[in-house]
Amino acid sequence: MSLSSTLTSRTLPDRRDVLTGGRGAILSAAALGLLAGCSAAESSQGDASAEDAALLNQALALEYEAIFAYQAGAESGLLDPAVLEVAVLFQSHHKQHRDFLIRTVERIGGAPVMPESDSIYAERLQLSKIATAADVLALAQSLEVGAADAYLGVLPKFSDPLFGQFSARIAADEVMHWTALAGALGQPLPERALTFGAS
Repeated sequence: MSLSSTLTSRTLPDRRDVLTGGRGAILSAAALGLLAGCSAAESSQGDASAEDAALLNQALALEYEAIFAYQAGAESGLLDPAVLEVAVLFQSHHKQHRDFLIRTVERIGGAPVMPESDSIYAERLQLSKIATAADVLALAQSLEVGAADAYLGVLPKFSDPLFGQFSARIAADEVMHWTALAGALGQPLPERALTFGAS
């Protein structure tokens, strides 16, 4: 079974779930602020920054994964030169997203997460099942639609509206990537409006 057919059953984790979950273990900045004797207002602001940093870090983790996937696709030898050029361009977009997210997390006082090992990404993305150029493109497309859904889903959760604006702009990049990949795979565009961010 090719990876493209495997992906249609949505075996990969839902990226919006990854972005919006998993914050329960974080000790809130408000609690830390009270322990340190800060005012309630200062604690509230710190809590908002901590939650924004957590969301941005989860987005950063997804960008690392996308960068790895495009690198693996580029090194697979399965893509013709024209498609390879586009894949490298899309990877450069994800690198720009990564760099923006790192700077933003640092600016609000957080510590950016580090990428996982190549072996973890390779297992999660089932790279051993890639056999054709279509498999490479299907993997990339799956990651792009997941990223678009994730960024749109998390948009209203930011306390700073500026982060929501950038989340929407990054989602637009992901939709652009998805659309180009759909064309390369010979797939029709969605017949219904409001496709992204609905799942």
